[in-house]
Amino acid sequence: MPIDPLAPAQLYRHTDLAHLTFETTGELEQVDTLVGQDRALEAVRFGARMRGRGYNIFVVGPKASGKHAAVDSYLSDRAKALPPADDWVYVHDFERPHRARALRLPAGMGVELKTRMGKLVTDLKATVPAVFEGEDYRVKRETLDRSFTERGEALFKTVADEARARGLILVRTQQGLVIAPTQADGKAMPPEEFQALPDPERERIQKLIQEVQETLQEVGRKTPKLERERREAVQALIRETAAVVVDEEIDEARAGLPTDPYLQNWLDDARADLIEHIEAFGHQNPEQQGAVPAPRPDPFKRYEVNVLVSNSTTRGAPVEMEDHPTLGNLIGRIEHRAQMGAMLTDFTLIRPGALHRANGGYLLINGRKLLTQPHAWDALKRALYGQTIKIEAPFESAATALAVSIQPNPIPLQVKVVLFGDQQLYLTLQAMDPDFGDLFKVIADFDEVMDRDAAHDTMFARMVATVQQREKLRPFDRAAVARVIEHGARLVSDSTKITARIGLIADVMREADYAGRDAKHRVIQAEDVEAGIAAQQRRADRIERRSREMILRETMLVTTTGATVGQVNGLSVLSIGATAFGKPTRITARVRMGGGEPGGGKLVDIEREVELGGPLHSKGVLILQGYVAGTFCPETPIALQASLVFEQSYGGVDGDSASSTELYALLSALSEIPIRQGIAVTGSVNQMGEVQAIGGVNEKVEGFFDICAARGLTGDQGVMIPAANVENLMLKRPVVEACEAGTFRIWAVRTIAHGIEILTGVPAGAREEGRAFPPGTVNAKVEARLTGFAERGRAFRKGGESA
Repeated sequence: MPIDPLAPAQLYRHTDLAHLTFETTGELEQVDTLVGQDRALEAVRFGARMRGRGYNIFVVGPKASGKHAAVDSYLSDRAKALPPADDWVYVHDFERPHRARALRLPAGMGVELKTRMGKLVTDLKATVPAVFEGEDYRVKRETLDRSFTERGEALFKTVADEARARGLILVRTQQGLVIAPTQADGKAMPPEEFQALPDPERERIQKLIQEVQETLQEVGRKTPKLERERREAVQALIRETAAVVVDEEIDEARAGLPTDPYLQNWLDDARADLIEHIEAFGHQNPEQQGAVPAPRPDPFKRYEVNVLVSNSTTRGAPVEMEDHPTLGNLIGRIEHRAQMGAMLTDFTLIRPGALHRANGGYLLINGRKLLTQPHAWDALKRALYGQTIKIEAPFESAATALAVSIQPNPIPLQVKVVLFGDQQLYLTLQAMDPDFGDLFKVIADFDEVMDRDAAHDTMFARMVATVQQREKLRPFDRAAVARVIEHGARLVSDSTKITARIGLIADVMREADYAGRDAKHRVIQAEDVEAGIAAQQRRADRIERRSREMILRETMLVTTTGATVGQVNGLSVLSIGATAFGKPTRITARVRMGGGEPGGGKLVDIEREVELGGPLHSKGVLILQGYVAGTFCPETPIALQASLVFEQSYGGVDGDSASSTELYALLSALSEIPIRQGIAVTGSVNQMGEVQAIGGVNEKVEGFFDICAARGLTGDQGVMIPAANVENLMLKRPVVEACEAGTFRIWAVRTIAHGIEILTGVPAGAREEGRAFPPGTVNAKVEARLTGFAERGRAFRKGGESA
């Protein structure tokens, strides 16, 4: 029974926007969300609102689907309704200088604390010298010094009085204080005169001198203690004076700050340190004047405030997008500076990471970029599990003695992380990392396509208007919008669906606007959209044109007229980057009697034999064997030697979309019925002879059409496709017009029997129960040929046995 080709209406589904009352997109209302992604957006809303550890979100979706913008838009809107995140600052730890103390402050107070501490230091630089040079301090210091001077003099006066009572005198020499006998005039007796005294008198005086010397030694032992007391009293006076100045400044800095105990404790520690190091502000103890001070960095840096994160200008919770998630950019880093051949650092050189900035809100990261950065993925997992941010270097154990570092206190973490990736990345993480499923419990799977119906056409038209208005393009008229929708269906090769990759639609609209501007159209028309699509394809079709040229010049042999036994035009799709095009290929089959053993036939796949065929292609060839074995000669061993090949294929061949084509070539070779060369074939087949759907049907049809059109359409040319692929047809206009004119045809087949009849013009023939195929049919001739092979094989074996 003849099989009719598809009607032109089945080759391209036009968009009907009659239910919408608009002339241009300028009249349509914008959409504030992604069209057709309700399920994915619901998952994002759930993950954003769900509390509990591990309810972070993994967003799955193709590029240009608008998922980044949609998620960022929703989270930004939600974040505005949340309380603002706290500020975090690092300050000097006066108790443990090798560490840095982290302080939590209300939003905006981090910068305020930094400003106040800077003002405090500035004020003390001006106030301290004036106070210590003032009259009040000078009088107190002189009084204190006079008091201790008098106490010291009183001690030595005791020694002098005791010496005078014994007829001796206390003399101050270059060697120190000495006790000497006196003369009649009260002056010290010269040594020669003392030596001239009688021995008894000299011994008596020496004994007296020894007694006074013991008293002098006792006083000498008290002098250092008195000096210590004096210094302590001086320091106490300095601290007392400094406390008055410092307390006034500290109280001013403290006023209005939060009563958080950690902050107040640090201010108390800063107060004590300021008093202890008051000399840094211009006062120097007279006892220290002239001493060479030890080298010391900026003495005021210890009172600075390193504002790690400030949310003073942030409305609501933060939403942070980290585009380069290195370890340092993620958890922060500690910088160093070179000084005297060493690498030094301090708390002011601590730099924040994305986790710090997003703390209290949301952090968005590209999953693939994160996994390509050393140590970043493990650091993120540690932070999420521990709910703290710990700044650390990946190779701290390898640090040299010349590098001085610090250990910042960890900061508590409360953040919702959103990872973006494709399906492959998601499945890989699920399979390879057991922590992934525990930390990212919510998947937001953005679809690549959406239904193409009246409701979605309306939303898609509004989406086109949204892009047009936000991109400030020329308005699109009704026909142009319809053409954009139709192109969206072509992008997914499905007349019942439309692409959800809004970025691709936006690209076409921009190029249509470019074409319309060149044509001086105030409103973009369908022809401008067509021109934009054509220009987009033309820029990337160099290899397609070269491939077509090789066929037209017969460098690659593809016949489009006549009929040949065992030869069929197959169709494949070549994908080069973002471009895909159909390419006809000659497929041939040769047959002969099989080996000498019963059933010793073999179907040779030449592509597999030379290791050019992939596993899917090899599977398709094995299915052919199953079809032949199950369809023909059920009671007779098949003695068939056959070979199948893609002619002039010099690269790998994979996929089973040509398995039906190979079967047609094999049936033609066995039946010796020629196949029409003006018809190309695509479709896979199962063992039951049913033709199955394939991919790239539009590109395959158009690839063969271009060859036929270039040689001249005869009306006998066309393409056979699986019936399951009819809904995938969105063919370009020249193909549809040729089919309308009857110069090109497209057939949809469901079985091999239908297909072989179209290709040969001979019915396939159906076996009646218990009977053979009807005479003259393709299947009858195939079975007769196979039976003949089997009989000759038996005769051959008998002849061999007789010999």
